[in-house]
Amino acid sequence: MVKEKVLDLANKISRTKRGAKNEITPQRPEYKILEPVVTEEMAEVALCLELRKPQAVSEVATLCGKNEKDTEEILWKLAEYGVVCVEKIDGVDKYWIELWVPGHMEMMVNNKELVKKYPQVGQAFEEYGRARAPLAVGNFPVGTGPMRVIPIETSIDGESRRASYEEISKYLNDNTLFSVSDCSCRTAREVMGEGCGHLKEEMCIQLGKAAEFYIRTGRGREISREEAFEIIKKAEENGLMHSIPNLDGVGETHAICNCCGCSCLAIRNAGMFLHSDFVRSNYISQVDEEKCVGCGECAEVCPVNALKLGQKVCSKTPVKPKEREELPSNSEWGPDKWNEDYRINKENVVETGTSPCKTNCPAHISVQGYIKLAAQGNYLEALELIKHENPFPAVCGRICPKKCESDCTRGDVDDPVAIDDIKKFIAEQELSSDSRFVPKIKHRYGKKIAIVGAGPSGLSCAYYLAVDGYDVTVFEKEKVLGGMLTFGIPSYRLEKEVINAEIDILRDLGVKFKTGVEVGKDLSLQDLRKQGYEAFYVAIGAQLGRKLGVEGEGAKGVLTGIEFLRKVNLGEDLKLSGKTVVIGGGNVAIDVARTATRIGSSKVDMFCLEDREEMPALKEEVEEAIYEDIGINNSWGPKRIMVEDGRVVGVEFKKCMSVLDDSGKFNPVFDENQTKIVKADNLLVSVGQAMDWGDLLKDSKVKFNQNQTIKTDSFTLQTDEPDVFAGGDSMTGPSFAIDAIAMGKEAAISIHRFVHPGQSLVIGRDRREFHTFNKEDLVIEGYDRTPRQRTEHVDVAKAKKSFNDFRATFTEEQVKKESERCLGCGVTSVDEYMCLGCGACTIRCKFDAISLDRKYDAESVPLEKLKPVVIKQMVKRKGKITARKVNKFVAGVFSGKEN
Repeated sequence: MVKEKVLDLANKISRTKRGAKNEITPQRPEYKILEPVVTEEMAEVALCLELRKPQAVSEVATLCGKNEKDTEEILWKLAEYGVVCVEKIDGVDKYWIELWVPGHMEMMVNNKELVKKYPQVGQAFEEYGRARAPLAVGNFPVGTGPMRVIPIETSIDGESRRASYEEISKYLNDNTLFSVSDCSCRTAREVMGEGCGHLKEEMCIQLGKAAEFYIRTGRGREISREEAFEIIKKAEENGLMHSIPNLDGVGETHAICNCCGCSCLAIRNAGMFLHSDFVRSNYISQVDEEKCVGCGECAEVCPVNALKLGQKVCSKTPVKPKEREELPSNSEWGPDKWNEDYRINKENVVETGTSPCKTNCPAHISVQGYIKLAAQGNYLEALELIKHENPFPAVCGRICPKKCESDCTRGDVDDPVAIDDIKKFIAEQELSSDSRFVPKIKHRYGKKIAIVGAGPSGLSCAYYLAVDGYDVTVFEKEKVLGGMLTFGIPSYRLEKEVINAEIDILRDLGVKFKTGVEVGKDLSLQDLRKQGYEAFYVAIGAQLGRKLGVEGEGAKGVLTGIEFLRKVNLGEDLKLSGKTVVIGGGNVAIDVARTATRIGSSKVDMFCLEDREEMPALKEEVEEAIYEDIGINNSWGPKRIMVEDGRVVGVEFKKCMSVLDDSGKFNPVFDENQTKIVKADNLLVSVGQAMDWGDLLKDSKVKFNQNQTIKTDSFTLQTDEPDVFAGGDSMTGPSFAIDAIAMGKEAAISIHRFVHPGQSLVIGRDRREFHTFNKEDLVIEGYDRTPRQRTEHVDVAKAKKSFNDFRATFTEEQVKKESERCLGCGVTSVDEYMCLGCGACTIRCKFDAISLDRKYDAESVPLEKLKPVVIKQMVKRKGKITARKVNKFVAGVFSGKEN
């Protein structure tokens, strides 16, 4: 049943009348937000109030015909709800009604108990903005919208044209009373299940009389000016931007909001409705292409996707940014022009593509960025940039598959840049330093998260969750940490001291480790839930070796490669003698063969199905095996294992004619008549890996694929058991450490969102979709021919007898020379129309390559003077639309396309 008086109140606040063309009806959000909260009696009292004209209780009591005591109780209750405003003027409380936005709707949402009890309040707030925004498109000049972006102050330092009203410090220094509350926009999104994961707690600051109101009505906490500045700083560090209510006049406001582009209902005007003028500051981002290294840090933090990565290296076909012909100021602007999915369709790269190094890296590390920092000698900053995506650069500097180098543009000139060697040098500076880079913890959530498995993916997830401020515990069934980094990679490639040194950073961040504990055996997930753990990341790796399924496999002297490496890496006294045969052609098989050489085998031969070009092992891994006199025998598959007295004595192989069928599936074809027998004292089988789930996921809803990898959402990594996320090799099958590390970070993002009520796992989330430019269209003549720097060759005779890593690291001089070979392919491009001038990009740039330049000289207009300004703009806009239509028609006539 409709509350008639409440409906009247909704109309009064909206400055409309019942029965009018634009009246507020019961279906409108203006009524819906009041309906669950305001009684008819309350509405009757509120109807006696005026817009922005404070009235004493005695005045209101007279108008509504109630005694003062009852009137005051009702008015105070309405003020607590946020339906009316109150201020003590000359010692007397006076009440009035405000605008919906910025005004009553935010204030109602900032009453935590109210929104919790009536989610409809938050939903109506969101619905109101969505309904009203299209009416404003193109009709407000720059600087006159109800909310306005204020640039991050450090981003306009040195800008001679800035005015005081563009400085956050001005508003904080002009006031003496401050309060802080949760962000009302993100609260509203949260009750709708559409939260974006950005900080909402104590993020919005009220000033002066607004602070007094918030403190008195319990919706805000009083803070000092110093605390207000700290909140501003914290917001900036967490990638948020600033905006202010903009209807109090030039240099005046009653609040400072710290906003994100994915939840803020004001910034939505730019993101969804593409009406940037409605909220923009006077500034526009400008990129100095000479300084820009295309690291992408600015694009990542841009709240409205105005910044994207593009191409710096020259093309035969000029790369030009698309010009916007249609704008809200000159065109009809309906839903066909909007970006409805703006919170999930962010683009990282312009249509023509960007640098291949960032694109091809599974973690999309800012390769150009850290190379440039290394060239400048800023090794700690380079390390920080790497660890933004990969917490284990020293590990990866030794074992990375170097996908960034495989398509490096420099390789089309001569040789690719030695990216991995540069990264290894950067990480080495930290390993040999007394002080390590420990990232600043962003927040203190305190929620308990459990990681199952201490391999690269689990450790990566733990790292990023710890940085976000969570209480993280890693459970590992082995006695040592590192997973396959420790058990599956020989020390001559990755020393255990290096792994442990990088894990120590996690300890510095507060991560706890429980080794020798097998979840599913020693305790269950349900036990951990009872202990307060709110989410789990399962990353147990693929720790079992697959068998061949041929005759004789159970004989003595036959081991899987994974089991063999585990025994050696754990220091078991394992010795081999005589001839060793290794079956397999991948990187693990290479490790197995080279390890067999080091523990006594007089001769080691590898046999694999693939020909030399098809071998899954990296080319350089194969070359290193050959250097160590390991025989590589291609296109042979095992037929049977020959056994005498229970022990392997040889293997019969058959010729493999092809490995994959026409559809690309594994379906080897053999010539059964072409065979050979190879003597063997030891047989090490390295033909794949499998998972050992034990009872870890017993009685859960988790599902598995046919190959026993765990089923998850490919983007969020969430399983069918909502609080269980999974990644790494146990989800993808055997892959590289860098792939597992990248998934660990994505899992941390998902878990952060999952443990906070109302957060979406996808909204406002970067999908990190990159693509490279057309390399065939590049102009790459005229570059220097500086040769690629190389480390000294390892003494093979010495290396094959030792588990020490004898590979050298670049000298500082080599790093300088090699980093100068980088062509700097990528660069950031700016869509000036979409840019709001918030400055978030500038504080992320380590190269002074992006700045805010003042483009407009707009000043805010107080509400009382706004109407004629808007009318003038509407008339001007109609003229532009008409003129554009005429021009388009005339152009069509002369081109013969008037229809």
